[in-house]
Amino acid sequence: MITAVEVTRSYRAAAGVVTALDGVSVEIEPRTLTVLHGPSGSGKTTLINILGALDRPTSGAVLVDGADITALSEAERDDLRRLRMGFVFQSVALIAAMSALENVEFALRIAGADRGGRERRARECLAMVGLRSRMNHRPGELSGGEQQRVAIARGFAHRPQVLFADEPTAELDTHTGMQVVGILRELTGEQEVTVVMSSHDPAIVDLADRRVSLRDGRIAAAEPGVRGGSP
Repeated sequence: MITAVEVTRSYRAAAGVVTALDGVSVEIEPRTLTVLHGPSGSGKTTLINILGALDRPTSGAVLVDGADITALSEAERDDLRRLRMGFVFQSVALIAAMSALENVEFALRIAGADRGGRERRARECLAMVGLRSRMNHRPGELSGGEQQRVAIARGFAHRPQVLFADEPTAELDTHTGMQVVGILRELTGEQEVTVVMSSHDPAIVDLADRRVSLRDGRIAAAEPGVRGGSP
């Protein structure tokens, strides 16, 4: 579904040019959970941003279903993200004045979902992540793990093809983090969503269908299905 080909991303900084990604090539297979892992500064977030059309590479290409998304206009990239992609970030960014249900329903409204079915779909998604009894609670009344579950429900409610999750368990304890990853794994089967997430937690990495190890902006190790540097 998603292929990065020799992707490089460089930034200009006071000390000179910083290369966050250096010739990375990787394939993300459909309906799998792929975990990008590595130490801070290894390029995980930069790669997620580029695969998710949130940023453009300095060079190289990203193909989604064979089409080069780096060649799209900003409006076309906006539509791609809105209709075919979902996102979950370390900071859940829920709207404090809205209940869990309203947060998910609002995301569906932005995605252009039919008004008549938005509440039904929001309830369905929150039930899937184990929040059937917490739908009417606001973020401040929910635990960190529950807030992240709301963020996940919001991310896949519009039925995206791929869900990107950048360090979604970083602020959670180990047990809660494993529960969150379990939910993401279930999405690949029940909802046929392709999930790409980043993590530095070895326990989380072990739950992945595919693992990509990044170091200094390059692929340091690759499992089957991933093209990159030698382990």
